[in-house]
Amino acid sequence: MEEPGTVYFTGTAGAGKTSFVRAYAGWMRSAGYDVAVVNLDPGAEGDELAPDVDVREWVRLSEIEDEYGLGPNGAQVAAADMIALKIFEVRQAVQELKSDYVLVDTPGQVELFAFREASRAIVDALSGDRSMIAFLFDPALARTPGGYVALLMLSSTVEFRFRLPMLHLLAKSDVLTPEQVAELLAWSEESGRLLEAVTQLTPTPDIQLSTELYRALENLGPSTALLPTSAKEGVGIESFYQACQRVFTGGEDLEPSHAPTEE
Repeated sequence: MEEPGTVYFTGTAGAGKTSFVRAYAGWMRSAGYDVAVVNLDPGAEGDELAPDVDVREWVRLSEIEDEYGLGPNGAQVAAADMIALKIFEVRQAVQELKSDYVLVDTPGQVELFAFREASRAIVDALSGDRSMIAFLFDPALARTPGGYVALLMLSSTVEFRFRLPMLHLLAKSDVLTPEQVAELLAWSEESGRLLEAVTQLTPTPDIQLSTELYRALENLGPSTALLPTSAKEGVGIESFYQACQRVFTGGEDLEPSHAPTEE
């Protein structure tokens, strides 16, 4: 069997990672593709995602807090290290599913995913040659030039840490007006438009910092175009699938593992 395509979904807290993973998994299954959903957040509450493999079976945040007397932040750090110790059990559970795609919902706190060495070990253990990252841009942060540049910096840090191909998704695009979406797309596709916005719309005390951050990003190479998505309305989901296939197979479509189902 061909190695599955593995996608890690990350972004700032509240960006809509879990909602998008659920919507994308539902779309793939309705198209006849076999997909496995993995929850890597030990502090996830509720069963919104209904994962096929759930790290909470091995490590649960509330239990760590009670057992070690830690607060939420300390417990998250401890949990990341504990998950790394259990990651080969998690990997075996994922491999046994033999799915076309593996969708990994990462912890809500992006800094835990981006900066802990345990996260590197987790990604290395779960990833094969066909792996990538989807970084979700929260529209509430991305709407301002300074916020957009900050998200670019954060996504670049994640990409640098894990050395995997990355796609940028504008999450919850349905909360924005068409004009606002068009402006964000222009920032992602035309570097001059973003620089102009940074210099014109950023408050005076922050202009130099935002400009220098932007120029540092520009020197790293061309920016990834932003893909508008909406888990609520199903916007951009098929386009995201096509983008993933370009990364994994050069654009070749998957062969459905079973007949597509009607929604």
